[in-house]
Amino acid sequence: MQANSSIEMPELRVLLAGPRGFCAGVDRAIRVVEESLRRYGAPVYVRHEIVHNRTVVEQLEAQGAIFVESLDEVPPDAPVVFSAHGVPKSVPTEAQRRNLTYLDATCPLVSKVHREAERHFGAGRHILMIGHAGHPEVEGTMGQLPPGAMTLVQDAKEARVVAPPDPGTRLAFITQTTLSVDDTAEIVAILRERFPEIVGPAREDICYATTNRQAAVKAVAPDSDLVIVIGSPNSSNSQRLREVAERAGARAAVLLPRVEDLDWAKLAGVRTLGVTAGASAPEWLVEQLIARLRDRFVLSVEERRVTQENLVFKLPAPLA
Repeated sequence: MQANSSIEMPELRVLLAGPRGFCAGVDRAIRVVEESLRRYGAPVYVRHEIVHNRTVVEQLEAQGAIFVESLDEVPPDAPVVFSAHGVPKSVPTEAQRRNLTYLDATCPLVSKVHREAERHFGAGRHILMIGHAGHPEVEGTMGQLPPGAMTLVQDAKEARVVAPPDPGTRLAFITQTTLSVDDTAEIVAILRERFPEIVGPAREDICYATTNRQAAVKAVAPDSDLVIVIGSPNSSNSQRLREVAERAGARAAVLLPRVEDLDWAKLAGVRTLGVTAGASAPEWLVEQLIARLRDRFVLSVEERRVTQENLVFKLPAPLA
């Protein structure tokens, strides 16, 4: 939309949360697919969305990636990439059985949780997995061990009633990497009160990117009439950012998968707009939103950055 020069545009203050957008694990996963396409040629199959962002998926599809939900959909001799969320152990086992060339794009911080689960299991502990049912990261983590080795705990209510397999069972807990920091702290406190001997991770399972993006949203939300979180509905970290924004004092917060989906009526009366992006959303979507806003408002843009990020993960050995 082009602004009519005869009409005075309203002013809008934009507070950009920083950090925002791609994390190191997402960046690595996308590079795995792109390098696989260069190395092997199209098509390259990807089990599940490589990251939870439809725009990213469509860009990779345009380059020759084919996204599937099961290895049954991958033809013989075709390369296949496992998504950043991780997969159950049965998946690479099946790929090996079929002699498929596979590349594992699991985020190293998710792989760290997998190794923690294995250590607890080896030490004879039953594991309480804090996470969301149906999320591929949770399915992948719980699939590292035999059925029954873990019990899923989704919220504080479940934490108050969850019971170990038998009263004498030694316990440990691990968490999904993309949870609300505050919600998880509440759940962990309940579990520690109920089970004083429960063993937790030496370092926080919630990843640095999730923690940093939630802290950044908390820095802009109290001054924002509305916070826009650029991210997909199936992105756990993006959904948590929207919830954190509302709890931190924003009058409202919305999830925006694509800039063209923005309901401009939601900006009526908004003087200060907070903007962030989930860890699987590219920065150019933020830039696109700012450009669209400039068509309708006289903008002042301020970034509130709570920390710098410079972590980079290496590609898997076959692509390094």
